[in-house]
This record gives sequence, structure tokens and C-alpha cells, in this order.
Amino acid sequence: MKPGNILIRADASVEIGTGHVMRCLALAQAWQDAGGTAAFAMAESTPAILQRLATENFQVHKVCGHSGTLDDAKCTNELARTCGARWIVADGYAFDADYQRSIKGAGLNLLSVDDNGGAAHYFADLVLNQNLHARESAYLNRESPCRLLLGPRYALLRREFRPWREWKREVGARGRRVLVTMGGSDANNITIRVLQTLRMASIQNLDVVIVVGGSNPHFESIASAVKALPGESRLERDAANMPELMAWADLAVSSAGSTCWEMCMLGLPAILIDTAENQRPIAEGLARLAISIHAGSSESVSAEKMAAEIEGLLLSSECRSAMSRRGRGLVDGDGSRRVVSELERAFV
Repeated sequence: MKPGNILIRADASVEIGTGHVMRCLALAQAWQDAGGTAAFAMAESTPAILQRLATENFQVHKVCGHSGTLDDAKCTNELARTCGARWIVADGYAFDADYQRSIKGAGLNLLSVDDNGGAAHYFADLVLNQNLHARESAYLNRESPCRLLLGPRYALLRREFRPWREWKREVGARGRRVLVTMGGSDANNITIRVLQTLRMASIQNLDVVIVVGGSNPHFESIASAVKALPGESRLERDAANMPELMAWADLAVSSAGSTCWEMCMLGLPAILIDTAENQRPIAEGLARLAISIHAGSSESVSAEKMAAEIEGLLLSSECRSAMSRRGRGLVDGDGSRRVVSELERAFV
């Protein structure tokens, strides 16, 4: 049976970042590819995100009220009826137990995309937590029909990563290509600090690509800092070829958001900085598995230590090869399809 309509409730801004919307974009693409129709409901967004969704042919509806309030839930319920959606996908930290209960009270199916089990109770039909630290014990307070989709097996990767699922990375004896990506907005301009760190690294012929999101407010200052880097370097804004850039790189310096799962699938070793509290468990979990190195938080990271870690990894093919292999073993790139399969059950 052909999938029906889903409505995705997620927000983006410079302050909260773009990660919630971008991982939901991956789900929307997979739903679209399965023959269904997806639309977005947003209380906040950025021009770059709105442009991206328009380019992907997804309608965006304005949500009334503050995010996560009952006014928000009422407006979202009405939008779902207008769109003919049977599923609402809610991704954000404001969508608590009361919000979920309101959605379910309107007779709709609900997928809660969650990171930390923060709601007092879960009324959703499905809870998706794609993180390493996802545990059933975080969701003991849930309705009995609620099913859990836990771990990187369900990592939501966008359509452009699909052709790379079988790609094999060749690890050279010495690395020199570094990808810097600190998320879609990078409100605190951690990118500048990473570039200053790269100037300290003693690697000859360093080749650096810096990717900044379309919602990044610091583009001009970053562009000036790039000119001071040694070796070859270039700055890309809102890059549409992230799989190619990740395949090109020998090492990434990245924030510890959803980009981690993309790098895992492409076997790209990384040094991770948690730029928000909710990113720390991701960075720590991947470090425990020796898939990446956790440099610390954006407030405490040491430039000298990070420069030494960059040098060490670029000079050690053995370390990079092992990290690459472990990452590929963790994320197979088929998570979006698995989540779509769970949603489709309601349309049978």
C-alpha cells in the first residue's frame, strides 16, 4: 500500500542550530522515496533552512505559539488535518509529555525523535533515539503500545549519502587533508578557534576544507581567518557535496552532532568538540569505542592538545585505519529506510 502523508514538527535557528531539521530532512526524503508525501511545521527557522526545504520540494507551514506549548500542539494538530497527515514527527527538546498527549488526543500517530529521554512520560507511538547512549531504561515511563527504535542502526542519513554505502576508504601512510565542520549555525564561532589550532599543527602541505552552514552568522570573520592558514585551504558555505568532502578528507574536526553518523558511515576519523551539552554523550560514546577522539567541550578545549591530536592522527595510518573500520561497522547508512518501514505499519 502506498505511504500517506506525514507532518514533521521541528525548528531551526542560529541559537538552537539546524540539526533537528536536517535529520528530519533525511527521514522526509526516505518517506518521499517510498512514495509518500512529507511537509514541515515550524515555529522558527532560518532563511538557509527554508531555502533547502523548498529546493527539496517540501512544503513548510508556520506554527503559532511558542515551541512545545499547547498552542503549538493545537496548531500542529490542525495543520496535520489540513495536510491529511496520519503521522506527526516531533523532533525537539520542547515536545514534552503534555505536548505528546495533546497530539495523541487528536487521534494522530506520533513519532518522537529524542536524544536523552527527557520527557516525564512518553505518549508517542514510536520513540527514535539514534544515539549510542540510547537505552530502554530511559523510556520506562511510556504507554504500552509505544515502540522504541534505539541506537545508530536507526541513524537518519540524508539521501545523498545512500550511493556511498558500499564505498571503501583507502587510508594513506600520511594524511594531510582535513575537513572542518562545526554544524549548521555555530553560534559561538568555534570554527575560528579550530582554524587557529590548525595554524599550530606541524604538518607539511596541509590541505583544509572548511564547511560552514548556511545559517552561520560568522561567515566574513571565518573567511578572513582562512586566508591565514598554511598550505592549501578553501571555504565552502552550505555545501551540497558533504559525502564527497568526507570521502576526500583524511581527518575531520567536527562538532559532535548528527554529522558524526555521516562520518562513521564513510569511515572518516574525527576529532570531536561538543558545542552543546546534549552533544557530550555522543562524543564520549564514540571516544569509548575508539571511533573518534573527544577533544572536550567548546568552553574547555585546549588548542595545544587538539593540535597535537591532529598531528598524531595524520601521521598514523594505523590509528586512522582502525578508527575508520570501527565507524563503518557502527553505521551502515540504512537507518532512514528502517524508520520509514516502522511508520508504514500504520498505513497497512
